[in-house]
Amino acid sequence: MRSFDVVVIGAGPGGEVAAGRLAEAGLDVAIVEADKVGGECSYYACMPSKALLRPGELLAEARRTPGVAAAVTGDLDVAAVLRRRDELIGGLDDAGQLPWLAERGITLVRGWGRLAGEKRVRVGDEILEARRAVILAGGTRAALPAIDGLADAEPWTNRAAVTTPVIPESLIVLGGGVVGSELSQAFTSLGARVTLIPGERGLLPREEPFAGEQVAQSLTEQGVDIRIGARAQAVRRTGLGVDVTLSDGVTVTAAEILVAAGRTPQAADLGLDTVGVDSPRVDENMRVPGSSWLYVVGDLNGKALFTHMAKYQAAIAAGDILGEPMAAEHLADGPGSPRVIFTEPQVAAVGHTTATAAAAGLDVRVIDLPTDGNAGGAFTGGPRGTARFLVDTDRDVLVGVTLTGSNVADFLQAATVAVVGEVPLRRLRHAIPAFPTRSEVWLYLFNALGI
Repeated sequence: MRSFDVVVIGAGPGGEVAAGRLAEAGLDVAIVEADKVGGECSYYACMPSKALLRPGELLAEARRTPGVAAAVTGDLDVAAVLRRRDELIGGLDDAGQLPWLAERGITLVRGWGRLAGEKRVRVGDEILEARRAVILAGGTRAALPAIDGLADAEPWTNRAAVTTPVIPESLIVLGGGVVGSELSQAFTSLGARVTLIPGERGLLPREEPFAGEQVAQSLTEQGVDIRIGARAQAVRRTGLGVDVTLSDGVTVTAAEILVAAGRTPQAADLGLDTVGVDSPRVDENMRVPGSSWLYVVGDLNGKALFTHMAKYQAAIAAGDILGEPMAAEHLADGPGSPRVIFTEPQVAAVGHTTATAAAAGLDVRVIDLPTDGNAGGAFTGGPRGTARFLVDTDRDVLVGVTLTGSNVADFLQAATVAVVGEVPLRRLRHAIPAFPTRSEVWLYLFNALGI
């Protein structure tokens, strides 16, 4: 047995931030990791997927820009794209992440960690005792829907897709959420023939309807074959590839199939039963209700499945352990969490959609504006896009913003400040956007409000 002040299970973004904050405050911290220090985002999600998306995005922008288009010839260098992807994920070797832990005196324990009673974690044959707290930061894994033959067809999940050494000639994508939409675009730009089967709810069903419609139109223009409304009923791998039988009776075939049908928390085999806990749900301090020592951060608690939110939650948990709670200022989970979908057009949103605002009983005024309907937009040459602002008419503050268009991800922080900070619109009116920038969409909002 070894003893530490805090034991963290999971060395992804949430686990690393929590361990780092606690160690920097002088606590003796151990972090347990069964796979790679850095977690899913660094090796199998955010980083490699953006490495695959960015070259095609740049090429498309160059080709639609007068004066630049004539200078662009040929196609993407796919081999170079994959080499750069491999550099960004360290060749799937986490050695580059280890110095950060060592510099803070954090003890890394390799293996699967599971609770073994109060304030105890078992890793193989070893017991780690936590004098103050245990933090679970185990993340999620790809969900596999119950479709006839799918499990036996050796489908790709996000891990296989973003680390593939070669781009297949054709690819079927099941799922129209973030992963399905982004990787459909990425593989199309890299030369694959992609068939996207988003399911009955269409593309990006959790966002404003116009976002999914605009992304679907763009993907179609890029060459993706989208089967709206059809469901996959059976999957078979043959000597030539994969056959998928759809609910409309049509069979589509491709070399590979990617399942992008959501994520499942890795709550099994964490030993929760040894401490009488049924699920990894938490309170506003990221602490399991009824416990004074057990915390859960990141995707595992199901509050907001984003890397940046895992880091935010880790700071909340660490602050609570250190006696410096920030829960009174805790405003960003749930609808308040910012989110970006890196398709073309990009979708950037924070706060409520019209649907979630209605479900929350909010009385909102909806204002839609063209994202690039201003002087700054004259220089982008990209998809025009839509900016939707939801104004809480009772409090005169923004409760949701959704932006679509080219490179709108960097617009999002201003919207996040406005929504999470609950800035009164008449005060926000004095935050003047510079001319000529696309940020003038805010000026057009104020004009629409008559302020």
